Amino acid sequence: MDIMHGMGTLPRLVGAALAERLRVMPAVVVTGARQTGKSTLAEHLVPGSRRYLSLDDFDVLDAARRDSQAIVGGTDPVTLDEVQREPSVLSAVKRAIDRDRRPGRFLLTGSANLLLMRRVSESLAGRASYLTLWPMTRREQRGLGCAGRWDDLLGADESAWRELLAAGDDASEDWRSLALRGGFPTPAVELADAAERAIWFDGYVRTYLERDLQDLASISALPDFRRLMRASCLRLGRLVNQTELGRDTALSQPTVHRWLNLLETSYLLVRLPAYAVNRTKRLIKAPKIYWADTGVALHLGGEEPGGAHLENLVLQDLLAWRDARVERAELAYWRTSVGEEVDFVVESGNRLLPIEVKASARPRLADCAHLRTFRAEYGEKARAGLLLHTGKILEWLAPDVLAAPWWKVL
Repeated sequence: MDIMHGMGTLPRLVGAALAERLRVMPAVVVTGARQTGKSTLAEHLVPGSRRYLSLDDFDVLDAARRDSQAIVGGTDPVTLDEVQREPSVLSAVKRAIDRDRRPGRFLLTGSANLLLMRRVSESLAGRASYLTLWPMTRREQRGLGCAGRWDDLLGADESAWRELLAAGDDASEDWRSLALRGGFPTPAVELADAAERAIWFDGYVRTYLERDLQDLASISALPDFRRLMRASCLRLGRLVNQTELGRDTALSQPTVHRWLNLLETSYLLVRLPAYAVNRTKRLIKAPKIYWADTGVALHLGGEEPGGAHLENLVLQDLLAWRDARVERAELAYWRTSVGEEVDFVVESGNRLLPIEVKASARPRLADCAHLRTFRAEYGEKARAGLLLHTGKILEWLAPDVLAAPWWKVL
């Protein structure tokens, strides 16, 4: 699926999955943060063959509130953009589908996770397929329309990994530049100047606080909410500690809990769960905190890119890859009570791929220790470990750990 930008037409990772789901299901729901490209994706899906209505248009929104059935009526396929602005439309869609279950009738997009919104009282279970459009991956920004080489690695025998990655025509890049521009289409592919991106990020945050957030919950203490956003950006890659966040932001723990949920519902915050299968070790169960886009996180945090932001880049790519697949994969981190930790664990089928990320150009044998501990813990279920770093070395540091430049994979 192609998306139009000032640079030309860039294909998106979810394009093929979206087209396939529209051929099968009466409704497809595409959710994601505002400005990830959902509207462009929906409007240009099949030009001229679908009615397109955006609830960002006040006239359309007013009509939907007065008579949602009229909005979804008719026999032509219809695209309803930003549907979270009037959740009653979902009830009308449900009734329309129950009368006519032809595939592809409805394409719905929303800037909030409709599955988590409390106001959505009626489910589209059995009637809809769901896709998430995350910020653009590095390979999407390069015009390749894909995520990192996770499918290649999972599908290949481990003995072929080094040759597989060496054979790619991947171009090296400063990961800090990628982290600063993030993956939202406008700053990622249209704005080359840091000052211009700063203006865009500032406008994005203001729009979220003053408009989008109010669609989800009535919050008057916007300076407090922004302070929590900044505090969470400064804790990338750390365990979620709501009490600590509350203390640092002068907010109550229940308020922190509710506002973190709102950030997650808006697809800005990501809480990465712990891998919970316990064999012989005591495991940490609290989630870790990341952001959906490093550009926004760095803007809010007012800091320079660090190792946690490189981890976040890898997670962003993994999330986009995971949510464009039909076959479900799970993402987690692994940490024991004595401090042994693996940044990411990909569970696909009955196999586990452990991944460690190091913001170092010279990976060492000692960097493999926790990956090897993980493999010893989970035996044949665990594949070889992957150590992503910022240098150029592509080699087996240990018999079961491959060190690879991050840009050879992402």
